[in-house]
Amino acid sequence: MESYNRDDIIFALATAWAQSALAVIRVSGEGCRALLAPSFSRPKALLEAENANLVHGYLTDGPGGAALDEVVVAVYTQGHGYTSEEALEFTCHGSLPGLRRILSSFRRLGMRNAEGGEFTFRAFLHGRMDLTQAEAVQELVSSQSERSQALALSRLEGTLKQQIQLSKERLLTLLAQVEVQLDYAEDEVDDFIFPSNELSEIIKAIRELASTYAVGRLYGQGARIVLAGATNVGKSTLFNLLLKQDRSIVSALKGTTRDYIEADCLIEGIPVRLYDTAGLRESVDTIERAGILKTEILIGQADLVVFLVDSSEVSHIPPKDDRTLIVYSKSDLFKTPQGELAISAQSGQGIQALVSAIGKRLSAGFGSTGDEQVIIESERQHLLLEGAADAMERALSLVEADIPLDIVAVELGEAMQNLGELTGEVTPADILTKIFSGFCVGK
Repeated sequence: MESYNRDDIIFALATAWAQSALAVIRVSGEGCRALLAPSFSRPKALLEAENANLVHGYLTDGPGGAALDEVVVAVYTQGHGYTSEEALEFTCHGSLPGLRRILSSFRRLGMRNAEGGEFTFRAFLHGRMDLTQAEAVQELVSSQSERSQALALSRLEGTLKQQIQLSKERLLTLLAQVEVQLDYAEDEVDDFIFPSNELSEIIKAIRELASTYAVGRLYGQGARIVLAGATNVGKSTLFNLLLKQDRSIVSALKGTTRDYIEADCLIEGIPVRLYDTAGLRESVDTIERAGILKTEILIGQADLVVFLVDSSEVSHIPPKDDRTLIVYSKSDLFKTPQGELAISAQSGQGIQALVSAIGKRLSAGFGSTGDEQVIIESERQHLLLEGAADAMERALSLVEADIPLDIVAVELGEAMQNLGELTGEVTPADILTKIFSGFCVGK
């Protein structure tokens, strides 16, 4: 990968660029200890420290320079640590001027600022993790809920890697049987019966794994929920209740909300971007009409629309579908239809039932999402899994049509290629660059 010079000594701030009690600066690359020892108050202790040991001392601005900060250095020798390279991690004070001085000093010593994802890229190159685990690092960092964090951590531990590896081994065994027939067909090898049942089982396992992308995407990236309905139906009050804070102005005057308001929250453990929108009605007011148009656009883009209906003025009710949840408001004042969702935004009655209904609607059709199930979040992984399954199904169709095995082998080889790209064994360099450059700096 041209964008990452693997021979450089690289460094980066691994913690946020913000005032804090402590901060961590990572350094990785062969010779980093020898380069930094003259700028450390205890050079011999740093050079002689064994792997996974801590050394306390002071950093200076180059050999013999002014003291920069008191630090604790974690030492990792070749073959160990995050990147599997010789590496150091400096824990220093989180003073922004102090950090700026340390980073400037490192640049003057000839080290280079790490690019986004470069530490993880080096860990991948040295075999510390496969590509699915590398992607899990960024998914873990960017997770928005406890559930998505737990799923990403599971992938980082290698559960996805192991499942893909199992399918690859089964497919490789099958492909080897086909190759034997192709190589020694003229030697009158025993009649070959293509293992269709085995291939069907591999396809089923791959399809099941690919199907988890929907739930992985939901927990990882979240859902867009739009609160819609006529004016004064209680959308803004419900918006505030779901957020547990007063974000939207509530008034008895119709048309108070003229533009949409959005905020992030968790509903049943699912990250949600919640929208409070302008009331839907006929209006001659130019500004209000513009707000209603935005509402209609948001409704079209939403993963779920919570459509509120005033129980006292039941008029237009949209048809029920998978994206629309009909909710009757003001249930404390007026009778609502039997068996329908009903809430009182003033008293809070029915809010918990609504929250549960939203969670069920968002996760409908996902089946089991227990902790024992491996779930993917990456679109790249989803496409490659589907591509592998498609190629194997084509191979199965060719076998059933009694097409020669050499053509069947081509399709099986394509499936193996897709699985190899999944784990990074045969992934093109430009794809690797795209994946790792999307990481935060310091990872």
